[in-house]
Parts: sequence; C-alpha cells; structure tokens
Amino acid sequence: MRGFLIGRFQPFHNGHLSVVDKIAEDVDELVIGIGSAGDSHSSSDPFTAGERIMMITKTLESYDLVTYAVPIEDLDRHAVWVSHVQSMCPSFDVAYSNNPLVIQLFEEAGVEVRQSPMYNRDVLEGSGIRARMIAGEPWTEMVPDSVLDVIEEIDGIRRIRRVSDTDSKHED
Repeated sequence: MRGFLIGRFQPFHNGHLSVVDKIAEDVDELVIGIGSAGDSHSSSDPFTAGERIMMITKTLESYDLVTYAVPIEDLDRHAVWVSHVQSMCPSFDVAYSNNPLVIQLFEEAGVEVRQSPMYNRDVLEGSGIRARMIAGEPWTEMVPDSVLDVIEEIDGIRRIRRVSDTDSKHED
C-alpha cells in the first residue's frame, strides 16, 4: 500500500520523522508532498523545494520504506487541489494529514484520510524552530543530523537571518 503525506517541511524536523515512523507501520511506500514548493527565501519559507527534498531523502535513506519526495506548488483553488496533487504524484491509497482543510478536501475527493499522532507538537513546530535559528537559540537537537548537514551545506542560518531582517534599522 502506498501512502501520501504533505507538509511544508520548513525544515523537516523530528516531529515529521516521528509521523513518518508511524505511517511506515501501515504502508510499503510513501509519497511525501513538499507543499508550497514554489516558496523560498522568506522567514516562513526559507528553504527551496530542492533543499527540502535533500533534507527528507537524506534522512530517510536508511529506512526500509520506499519514499518519493514530490514538490507540490500551491494552487489557490481548493476545489481542484486534490486533483492537482494527484496529477503531480505517483498514485496513492491513503492520505495522512492532521490539517482540517486537507482532510476535508481529500475526503470530498473520495480519498481515505488517516490522522497520525503528533509528536511533541508544542516544541517541534517549524515556526518555532525557525524562530530559534533567527534568535541564535538552541534548535539543532530538534532536527535529524542529516537535516542539520543540509542546513549547514546551504548556509541556511545566514539565509534565514538575512531574509527575516528588515531594512528599517539600516535607515539614516
């Protein structure tokens, strides 16, 4: 059976990894949709789709689970979003999400949806990890080592701090 999981993965963190671990108990293959694939270089979406694919594939390369990471660009028409996703991905039997809108859209399209337990959600949240990166607070223990390697390779901390900065403090 093949499952589908979508997220922005900005960055892919230990909470995401925990969800993949749970999904792997149910499926033989997993399609991971990289949501908002066209967005990057901003404080809320600092990493490119390609960088997020690297984070995920490097993290999951040792897993006994066939995975496909597929970039999914935003489509601001909810009524056709599921068909857009399906056109971009290998076919899948079940979708995994905890997002109420995503659940609704898949169910309306006749796709089975399963929710997965969130792991340490109050701490492991992309926005909180990005805020820690910007502030220089500890964050590295919140992501797999392979994700840390990718962020270091692309000088991601410098990028997120720069794109989160404002020019107001540089005015005369």
